[in-house]
Amino acid sequence: MTSNAPPRIQAQGLSKSYASATALDNASVSIGAGESVAIMGPSGSGKSTLMHVLSGIISPDRGSAFLNSVGGGPGIEITSLSARQRARLRRERIGFVFQEGLLLPELTAAENVAVALMTSGVSRARAERSAGQWLSALGLHGLESRRPGQLSGGQAQRVAIARAQVTDPEVVFADEPTGALDSETSQHVLNALLESTISRGASLIIVTHDPAVAAGCSRTIRLRDGHIVDDGTGVWGQ
Repeated sequence: MTSNAPPRIQAQGLSKSYASATALDNASVSIGAGESVAIMGPSGSGKSTLMHVLSGIISPDRGSAFLNSVGGGPGIEITSLSARQRARLRRERIGFVFQEGLLLPELTAAENVAVALMTSGVSRARAERSAGQWLSALGLHGLESRRPGQLSGGQAQRVAIARAQVTDPEVVFADEPTGALDSETSQHVLNALLESTISRGASLIIVTHDPAVAAGCSRTIRLRDGHIVDDGTGVWGQ
């Protein structure tokens, strides 16, 4: 992120509680375009809650989060949107990769990727062309007609990455994307995720317990008990 460029995502004072449990407590983050950020912390520290708020899956009790546009136009306050508006935002401008991929088992690899475009009104033919291009770019040429059960764990995760990228999102969120993979496959998947996201100038936010995954990112945000204790900038607390 350059010094005069607005952050892609900027959040201030995010707080979220579930009954008597505090998941986030006055958390503020700023993530630039083309940046890769790992979110780490012990179980229950608020990692997933922070990701869910920043991506518009849930609303915070307090605070605000903005997604700034690629072209420098006015930002969208994610936290002020209705549930329907947030769902549309996720379809059109945000990509997701999950630990288990969450591919639809009855669809082929190409169909799993194409459906992300078709839900936004893109024709099947155009969606399948784009899906094929992304699968080829991620080293899956020739596997387009295979269903998830016919793919290895690493191949299935690359299909999930293609599905996340095919809509050209401005931000990609990944929740433990290598958690179910061996160390060698994890590295291949991480490299594919980083290259496919950062090469487009998009931002990548990864929730992980794996120090090797965090080491591959440009910085790491650390949480404890709902608090951000280190934002990875090297000036935290000064």
